[in-house]
Amino acid sequence: MLPTFVIFLREGIEASMIVAILLSYLAQIGQRQRFRDVYLGVGAALGLVVVGGLAAYLLIESYSGSLVQTYFETATYLLAAVVLTGMTLWMHAHAPTMARELRARSELALSRSERFGLGVLAFQAVGREGLETMVFTLAIIFASTRQAGTPVHGSGVLAGAGLGLLVALGVAVLIYRLGRRLNLKVFFRVLGVLLMLFAAGLLVDAVQNMQALGWLPFGTRVLWNTSGALPESSNLGDLAHSILGYADHPTLLQGLVWTLYVAASVAAFSLLGRRSARPAT
Repeated sequence: MLPTFVIFLREGIEASMIVAILLSYLAQIGQRQRFRDVYLGVGAALGLVVVGGLAAYLLIESYSGSLVQTYFETATYLLAAVVLTGMTLWMHAHAPTMARELRARSELALSRSERFGLGVLAFQAVGREGLETMVFTLAIIFASTRQAGTPVHGSGVLAGAGLGLLVALGVAVLIYRLGRRLNLKVFFRVLGVLLMLFAAGLLVDAVQNMQALGWLPFGTRVLWNTSGALPESSNLGDLAHSILGYADHPTLLQGLVWTLYVAASVAAFSLLGRRSARPAT
């Protein structure tokens, strides 16, 4: 539940923040009649994401227990980790200028008198976040299924997702009401660090799959075995895995990948933080 809550909270805030900034800007310039274009773009994006997510999940479920499922899961882990890292670092670097960039793009769409310009802008923004969320959710479901050894019931996933979206919508309302006075830099920084740890766990899962498939036949020595004291299939073990990338019997390569990724992420966060703190020249 916690991983999907954080994912949907973070992605929901970013997507709803973009929509809130668009609506706030349109209200400021007296273009409330264009709200409908934004709503249509958001609705189309959400519909596409839901249909695509269900189709992908049902497709891979039909290959349950086969090598195809393992291949798909491994690819999903790697894709989710890459996208998660990229979008977190991008947000860390561009959060201070996002509102200004969105207003500029909105002005361009309005100046061109494009009927669907704002709708397309909203569709692109929400669709991008939605597709990322779909990939992350599939990766979380696959990882939880692998740890538990049985298919995961959707109640926990849906509860976390619903709660995350609810909180995200509340933050979006604040953004719309407060406009530029609300600073989310620290909030996104904290969530970014947490999501980087999620990504490290996904990379560990991908390495485990690739070693089981024989694609990485090295670094297979087990560093420790705590499956008796804290198995990954337990609630606490699953929570530790989701947040910290914990494994109850990790291999040397898994430990090395986790350590290198976390070290690189911290260095990138620090570098981007110093750059964004420099005054514009």
